[in-house]
Amino acid sequence: MKFRFGYVSTATNLWDASPSKTMTYARYSELPDEERQRKLLEITRTNLTNTMRALHYNIGHEIMLYRMSSSIVPLATHPEVMWDFVTPFEKEFAQVGQLVKDHGLRVSFHPNQYTLFTSPRPEVTKNAVIDMEYHYKMLEAMGVEDRSVINIHIGGSYGDKEKTLARFYENIQSLPLHIKKIMTLENDDKTYNTEETLTVCQNETIPLVFDYHHHMANLCEKPLEELLLPVFETWKHRGITPKIHLSSPKTEKAFRSHADFVDAEFVKPLLQLLRPLQMDVDFMIEAKLKDQACLQLVEDLSKIRGVKRIGGATLEWN
Repeated sequence: MKFRFGYVSTATNLWDASPSKTMTYARYSELPDEERQRKLLEITRTNLTNTMRALHYNIGHEIMLYRMSSSIVPLATHPEVMWDFVTPFEKEFAQVGQLVKDHGLRVSFHPNQYTLFTSPRPEVTKNAVIDMEYHYKMLEAMGVEDRSVINIHIGGSYGDKEKTLARFYENIQSLPLHIKKIMTLENDDKTYNTEETLTVCQNETIPLVFDYHHHMANLCEKPLEELLLPVFETWKHRGITPKIHLSSPKTEKAFRSHADFVDAEFVKPLLQLLRPLQMDVDFMIEAKLKDQACLQLVEDLSKIRGVKRIGGATLEWN
């Protein structure tokens, strides 16, 4: 079985390479009208350039997974702006997508915690749809929407999980089917545990992105060894390798916070549970030091007996 590893957004080993440079609406409002569009274009161009830099860096280091920044386009979903960001950058988006396709990279998006379908407020659901459409448009402009995912959490419980989940099932119907087709759900560290998230995913035919750190912070009744195979089965209809998020606690006291690197000892129990399944798995590293943490964890895990490093960020375990 093969394990591939990737990281989130910014290649920390590159200088001034953030693909998330932005501008507040307050600052936008202060600019003269003729400057507003110019600034939006300037920031977006920089973010797309830095996305390309990260992809080239990943190719050079054989890092096959990459979560792109949700902030590539500033103010793309702000109700007072919501500008056409695709037309001016058709060429650049296409170049990003071609690089992804040419090198067989796996890319994804993870909108922020406010993109959810459990709120009793209709405007929150409306904004969630707008945000999901924004992410889809970027993937579509790249030409990689069929091979990518947009990952979100279920959301809050609002004091009553049963009623909230019923509202989720209702609200998710407002999401266009072509976008729902590529979305995933992730278990979280406080509210919806792995078992609860799995039930929703099974009911809605949505793949589950399993977060191991979140699971350890928010355990469920069923043991993990009984959950992993059903979790992986939620991916079958997409024909995509299941994905797991990896991070480790900053400290025992700050257990939910992510450390700079990923502690291999924290991860090893999960790998032992995966071994009998003999399935390929992709791992997204969510540690603070991103690409550095990704490459360090691959190095650390390659020292396990029977594990062979077959690429910059790929392991094989027979």
